[in-house]
Amino acid sequence: MLIAVAAGLGLRGVTQRYDNSVAKELLLDPAARRDRAASNGPLNYLLVGSDRRAATEQSDQRADTILIAHIPAGLNRAYLISVPRDLLVEIPPSPANAYPGGSDKINSAFHYGGGGQPGARLLSATLTQVTGLRFDGAALIDFSGFRKVIDLLGGVKMCVDTPVRSIHTNTQFNPGCQDMNGATALDYARQRYDLPAGDFDRQRHQQQLLRAIMDKASASDLRTNPLKLDQVIRAVGASLTVDTNGKPTQDILFDLRGLRPEAMKGIQIPSRSEMIGDTSYVVLDDSATGLFQSLHGPDLDAWAQANPKWVNKL
Repeated sequence: MLIAVAAGLGLRGVTQRYDNSVAKELLLDPAARRDRAASNGPLNYLLVGSDRRAATEQSDQRADTILIAHIPAGLNRAYLISVPRDLLVEIPPSPANAYPGGSDKINSAFHYGGGGQPGARLLSATLTQVTGLRFDGAALIDFSGFRKVIDLLGGVKMCVDTPVRSIHTNTQFNPGCQDMNGATALDYARQRYDLPAGDFDRQRHQQQLLRAIMDKASASDLRTNPLKLDQVIRAVGASLTVDTNGKPTQDILFDLRGLRPEAMKGIQIPSRSEMIGDTSYVVLDDSATGLFQSLHGPDLDAWAQANPKWVNKL
């Protein structure tokens, strides 16, 4: 969405440099890959953020964040659907990694697949098995790399609704809207303990952070400062591995040029926490079926209006 600013300005040189800097891999399993869709949507993209740390082996990664970006027909708005990391699912076998398949939390699929590209492929196959959805593309996101993006934008505005202390940095976040730099914003968006709704609150905060990045990009001087735009674009490119499903990157950027942050909504998949044995899982509610069916066509607006309980304010 950030890069679409450049496409809207016709800065082909900038978008070409972005295209050269971003890594491209086949992140989608064949079972999770959609045949080339009409360019006017609806489109569904899988976004995976790993919990990779500098000293962490790739095979020891788990999917810290799993999002489905649904872009309805017209391509001028978007829904961010958060998949609970503790969702209990059946993970398909991964012969390449000697994993036989079985029941586990969905974020473990990334781990059992081996992290990175193979982990994303097994995760995509798992998600398709759960939702019946095939994807138009995917991105593997290094959220630590987004710190530089946020800092280049001059920070973002985040509104804290519940006091919480970071288990990672011991920072105390108090209620109220405040400007945050990249490290602080990502620290806040990772918290889930001591929040009323636990990981469901964390999902909402991550959606709000992506909206805040879009807001700042739209309000900044990127449109009039090609040098700064180039810096942001290259920082984004360094944070992503993408699967464009065979579509040229510039075509995707051109298609998404009409997206606006105020037209973004967040959705929580209908689900609930449940103890099974000694382990806390998230299990789907019956109404999740209607959400998954709506993602296949033009009916997500109607589903969101009929199910306001699961729509997050961004």
